[in-house]
Amino acid sequence: MNLRTKIVALAVAPLLIALMLVAFAVRHQERDLAQRERALTEQTYMTQRRSELRSYVDLAVSVVQPLYDGSPNDEAARAEALRRLAALDYGDDGYFFVYDMQGRALMHSRQPELVGQQLWELRDSQGRATIQDLIAQARQGGGYVEYQWRKPSSAQQAPKLGYVTVLPRWNWMVGTGLYLDDIDTAMQTLDQQMSANLTTTMLWIAGIAALCLAVVSATGLLLNLSEHRVAEARLRHLARQVVQSQEDERSHLARELHDGTSQMLVSAKLLIESGVDALERSRQSVPPPLGKALQRLNDSLSEVRRISHRLRPALLDTLGLPAALERLGAEFGEEGAVDASVAIHGEPYELAQEVKTALFRVTQEALTNVRKHSRAMQVRIALDFSAGGVRLDIRDDGRGFDEEAVQADPSSGIGLRNMRERVAAIGGTLHVHSDGSGTSVVADVPVRAGRSAG
Repeated sequence: MNLRTKIVALAVAPLLIALMLVAFAVRHQERDLAQRERALTEQTYMTQRRSELRSYVDLAVSVVQPLYDGSPNDEAARAEALRRLAALDYGDDGYFFVYDMQGRALMHSRQPELVGQQLWELRDSQGRATIQDLIAQARQGGGYVEYQWRKPSSAQQAPKLGYVTVLPRWNWMVGTGLYLDDIDTAMQTLDQQMSANLTTTMLWIAGIAALCLAVVSATGLLLNLSEHRVAEARLRHLARQVVQSQEDERSHLARELHDGTSQMLVSAKLLIESGVDALERSRQSVPPPLGKALQRLNDSLSEVRRISHRLRPALLDTLGLPAALERLGAEFGEEGAVDASVAIHGEPYELAQEVKTALFRVTQEALTNVRKHSRAMQVRIALDFSAGGVRLDIRDDGRGFDEEAVQADPSSGIGLRNMRERVAAIGGTLHVHSDGSGTSVVADVPVRAGRSAG
């Protein structure tokens, strides 16, 4: 793991830990808040229901109070009281009931079949003695009792909160009740809403975590790209320096050959020619070895000049790339059976020194490959100057080669790799295509890299 990766990891790990702790704390606090809110809501509902029940019973008692205050043995008054209480229904499931203190049902407007029955031993679905609990609470002066009872609107057992009071002179228990299943439904809805809110909060935290990770990852990627660009720029600069060093060394060797070795060979040639002239003037015969030596000396001088020219052609520095390519094509055509031609398109402009050198070396390498491998009859070199840059196009009609095999074999294709590296070092691109009809090498250098600063 490199330093950059470690730095990114050190940035991500605390962030993830912090977000996990925040998520845990938020989840815990929200659950605790949800439980307290649920308890408070349920308590509010129950308080409201208790107050409502007490008000209903007080209202019922006030309705029968005038009758109750009359003669306690008046059966007509009691019958009228039961009639009035039966008429006080409210809502779909709101009604009053009356029992005597021994558990016999005296009035039940929604379940008239219970009237007259002794229900002292009646128990609900949870085993609670419902009537006994209601009478016991009434004897204590009135109060609330929770039990299970059939709900009129659904005919199903449902939890119910009842409030009862006592009319002692008539030996009556009067009460009413409200069903609590709607509270359970409301609590379930509240629980679902709280669960949805918690889920939404967790999703927000997860989204923030993902966004933070994306930002950190993007920052790391930008750092990588930036460092990659810097490294690529440095590598390209280094490649230019290497190429420039090679060209400087070539120029130095070319000068040494031209100014040193070539001059000494010329001096030796002049001395031998002077000796030959002296022998001829004295009418002496010239020894054959001396003539051969002079010929060998001329050949050596030509070879030194040829090597000096290939190391660094003087035309490239004096007349520019077009003239150097034309001279290179002419020399190539003179050396073998391949017909070489050079065409210049567009209005030539001054190119940067490294661009001229790179394109000239690419042409040299391409012609060398043509001579060694292609078995071509013709090679065409085109140099195209345009507003967008300069293009070098070299095509032959040889037998071509397998591009994939050359790229896969590290021991071959060195010349192609050298050409690509040279063109890439000056900010250009090189495209090579080869098939049975020939090979094309195209180098494109954009105008920003091609033109000379001078």
